[in-house]
Amino acid sequence: MLARVWSASIVGIDALKVGVEIDVAGGLPGIVVVGLPDTAVQESRERVKTALKNAGYAFPMRKIVINLTPADVRKEGPSFDLPISVGILAASEQISAQLLGDYLFLGEVSLDGSLRPIAGVLPIAAAAHKLGIAGLVVPADNAQEAALIKNLAVYGFKHLSEVSHFLNNPERYQPVQSNIQQLSKTRSYSGDLKDVKGQAHARRALEIAAAGGHNLIFVGPPGSGKTMLARRLSGILPPLSFAEALEATQIYSVAGLLKNHGSLVNDRPFRSPHHSASGPSLVGGGSFPRPGEISLAHHGVLFLDELTEFKRDVLEFLRQPLEDGYVTVSRTRQSVVFPAQFTLVASTNPCPCGYYGDSIQPCTCSPRQREQYWAKLSGPLMDRIDLQVAVNRLKPEEITQQSTGENSDSVRQRVQAARNRALQRFDSEIRCNAAMQSSHLKTWCQLDATTSTLLEGAIRKLGLSARASDRILKVARTIADLAGDENLQVHHVAEAIQYRTIDRMQ
Repeated sequence: MLARVWSASIVGIDALKVGVEIDVAGGLPGIVVVGLPDTAVQESRERVKTALKNAGYAFPMRKIVINLTPADVRKEGPSFDLPISVGILAASEQISAQLLGDYLFLGEVSLDGSLRPIAGVLPIAAAAHKLGIAGLVVPADNAQEAALIKNLAVYGFKHLSEVSHFLNNPERYQPVQSNIQQLSKTRSYSGDLKDVKGQAHARRALEIAAAGGHNLIFVGPPGSGKTMLARRLSGILPPLSFAEALEATQIYSVAGLLKNHGSLVNDRPFRSPHHSASGPSLVGGGSFPRPGEISLAHHGVLFLDELTEFKRDVLEFLRQPLEDGYVTVSRTRQSVVFPAQFTLVASTNPCPCGYYGDSIQPCTCSPRQREQYWAKLSGPLMDRIDLQVAVNRLKPEEITQQSTGENSDSVRQRVQAARNRALQRFDSEIRCNAAMQSSHLKTWCQLDATTSTLLEGAIRKLGLSARASDRILKVARTIADLAGDENLQVHHVAEAIQYRTIDRMQ
């Protein structure tokens, strides 16, 4: 007898509907899986066979052919265990096949018949809703995650016997209900800005970066507070909207990094890869492409500590996603697109010894050593970093002071107000000032004669490219938003020019 069960496979962060066809016919006993299965799918044969027997079902001692469609797309992972199990039971007439066409089945099956959670359920649930699938049958631990998609009936079970009972008696079961308010837990922060002593200039740059979504680099000697400042950026960013949280949760679901399968990613992601990271680990990759660090930082912060310690070719991988907001990973059989709208925050020392320009510790590096040190950061990459800020060593009186600075909550309120002004101006076309295109700059960053002369002088003196000058205008637009000004004024542009520290150093 032939049975067909619907399942799905992950391609990038999107889902592809997969048909699981099971034919139980005469012939020598055995199981054959066709349709470009990977090793984990091939191993389903033994898992399913043992699980069905241990769960009390009769395993048909006949020839079983399992076909995964479409046949030209590779399938991976243990998520096909459940649809294969259900298909064999239906083909051998041990359960009713009446509802198989209405539901999509996902789940790994243990040898005792219990169901284990899998990665990537949320994007599959979203795709199922778009395709008009009536409902989803998943392991109980994945049920709350899938139920985040509204108007989709989700059923979560712990054992194969529960699934078979549901298919035979569907009227006895109710779909899982997801409480979005309960899942949206209170945000947590790694630190507060009030803990940062001094560094008024760097704190101001951090606020501008948060308000406009601008990329930022801190340059300064060891112990000046660069890392401490950078780690507090996510705490002054506005809260994630539900749509943004859902996007971030889908990425973490595909990557298998959801700590709790039933909760949203509520905090702005903060990713801090080590400087030994490879290019594919940053942008994503693998034979079945998976999201990298820049996609895991989507709608959040990517922090690269000791930027000049990263390999130059690895840093060049950042150029396209910094410009476009997404990254394309191409393989022989497929090409996938991962979202990558993140704020880059980096820190580095000014030279190999770390003390070039320091007021106390003398620099021991030669000009040639400093030149080679900065050669790892190409001009095109630095053009894409809007704010380049010098962080100086704290004075003794600043180190010993007991008073605290402004806290993150107060700064976040100003950041939120500035972002609201930008959203109203752009009518939600783009999310922040850093995403402005040439057409937006012509409309919203018009300069008077005095301001235009100032910018022209800075371009000549610093040797700025057209992209770098556009970045100055975007930063100036954010400074104006923080001040509540509708038009750009000369002091907005003058302050924005001050955040080109590395251009002045080179």
